[in-house]
Amino acid sequence: MLYALGQEHRIVGISGFTVRPPQARREKPRISSFLTARIDEILALKPDLAIGFSDLQADIARELIRHGVEVWISNHRSVAGILGYVRRLGAMVDAGERAHAYAAQLRAHIDRIAAQASALPRRPRVFFEEWDDPLISGIQWVCELIRIAGGDDVFPELAVCPLAKDRILDPATVVARSPEIVFGSWCGKKFRPERVAARPGWKDAPAVRNGELHEIKSPLILQPGPAALTDGLDALHRVIARVAAG
Repeated sequence: MLYALGQEHRIVGISGFTVRPPQARREKPRISSFLTARIDEILALKPDLAIGFSDLQADIARELIRHGVEVWISNHRSVAGILGYVRRLGAMVDAGERAHAYAAQLRAHIDRIAAQASALPRRPRVFFEEWDDPLISGIQWVCELIRIAGGDDVFPELAVCPLAKDRILDPATVVARSPEIVFGSWCGKKFRPERVAARPGWKDAPAVRNGELHEIKSPLILQPGPAALTDGLDALHRVIARVAAG
């Protein structure tokens, strides 16, 4: 987001999970993972502000705060939350006007896809698989993007649960809901459709019978930022629109 707002000069270090834009990995030192960080290296960079995401980074935040670093941890879980984050981040780095314009651009893209989806002849049933062992269904913003893209998440009641442990499923319950499409995004490892198809009883699921098992790379959909609203949403819509058209 900071690159998109023309504020990349402010960045002194990044997470190893940063992949967008590609030049960030070439230009900025990688000094943390998602759950751990090299505190000494962060402090050596003398940051004015450390930015993170999720309650899972509470330990990193606490250590930095103890060393006098100002920390902002967001915990947004929805499409509206992503757009709000763009505006808040822009305000914090004196790029409020540009951030509002960028958020409007993202909103316009969402609205275009929603309009295309509304013209589809039907809404396919979709299962989004965030992890395979244990089996975890998609988080809230993913469920919302599936709906925007023209599909119906088969586990909408779980999407509102912010914690992954509350979205763990018995694989048999997935088959019972007859998904026509399975999207997999196993954060940190490659999605294996052949393993999905080989699960006991899953051959009876329409998605398996018809070969509709698709990977969406986790940086495009599981990070609650602009990529999810653009590339991630587009990837969902391409498959959903094709299946809906029959």
